[in-house]
Amino acid sequence: MSAPAVALTIAGSDSGGGAGIQADLKTFAAHGVYGVSAIAALTAQSTLGVQRVAPVEPAMVAAQIAAVAEDFTIAAAKTGMLGTAAIVAEVIDSIRRFAIPNLVVDPVIQSSSGTHLLDTAGVDLLRTALLPLATVVTPNWAETEALTGIRVASAADARLAASALLGLGPRAVIVTGGHGTGSDIIDVLVTVDGLYEFRASRVTGRSTHGTGCAFSAALTAHLALGRPLDDAVVLAQGYVADAIQCGFELGSGPHGPMNHLTATR
Repeated sequence: MSAPAVALTIAGSDSGGGAGIQADLKTFAAHGVYGVSAIAALTAQSTLGVQRVAPVEPAMVAAQIAAVAEDFTIAAAKTGMLGTAAIVAEVIDSIRRFAIPNLVVDPVIQSSSGTHLLDTAGVDLLRTALLPLATVVTPNWAETEALTGIRVASAADARLAASALLGLGPRAVIVTGGHGTGSDIIDVLVTVDGLYEFRASRVTGRSTHGTGCAFSAALTAHLALGRPLDDAVVLAQGYVADAIQCGFELGSGPHGPMNHLTATR
């Protein structure tokens, strides 16, 4: 049996298992990709929200990345919750040091319940120094607003803000449309070659905790498998829709976990 492609996630731990490192590793596994990880922060959370956050020592984050990068051939990587500017700086240094390819930046800034997951200096450093290293950055509407200062309340706003984000240096930007209210989800992809929209029917249900993590992890998995970005976007959209439809009735909060491992795509 041939060895699988390896993908790295650098993110926070979700004790409830629906987002963060746990969601990323399950998503990698669902795509036949071997996942390795560097935990940037611990969170005490569940479907009821985030109760406590503890960033990991920055040097320990760097040590985790070094441990796997020196032992495995990493085909793609993603970042999620990074917590502090000091951790963002270590991640930037590590990405450069190991020339890690196919970097997907999911700019996690705050939780859906409003808990801040990246400090102000960290947002600034992510904007100025991490985004230029990214193959693709995958913000939702709120994260796009935080990074650009452009209000995003429609697909037209998303197109404008995505172009502004591309000017910060990533090779591509996907503004995800899950926070919209229409019958379709519209993900806006902008590259130097142009602007593209990917539409998918909105899936209803409460199993939507960690959708941003799952989308960016699925995208990372497809890049690790050598698929072009536009194909990866469509496949990641389908995966998330299936994972929501197959979701579990677990937890008593407003948003329950997806079913990462039995989604059909």
